[in-house]
Amino acid sequence: MVIAIIGILSSVVLASLNSARNSAQVAAAKSELSSMRAEAEIEYNSSSQSYDEVCTTGSDPDLLYQSASEKADGGNGCYDGADAWAASIVIDDTSGAEKYFCVDSTGFAGERSTALGTSEVVCPAS
Repeated sequence: MVIAIIGILSSVVLASLNSARNSAQVAAAKSELSSMRAEAEIEYNSSSQSYDEVCTTGSDPDLLYQSASEKADGGNGCYDGADAWAASIVIDDTSGAEKYFCVDSTGFAGERSTALGTSEVVCPAS
């Protein structure tokens, strides 16, 4: 009887820890993607006032994007142009609908229900 109670309690605790682990990974991914804005501004100032290199493989902003993508459910895209950039990751939603966390050069950082379209350099309206 005691062993059965301990088994039930341990399964409840493990389920709670798994949920907390997922929430922590999403929070870390959002933080890294938000830090990408500062790195993008550094990139902009060091590359002749252009955002063209923000999503280039191996650049500091791109490394933050890749790390955020690995912690989340994947990346939705990172797109840059001379005047603007945007990056988005897929975040887990308990309702079953995909949600996205998007940051861009306008200063926006937040959740959206719509994905970042191919080559969009501004986060789409929700």
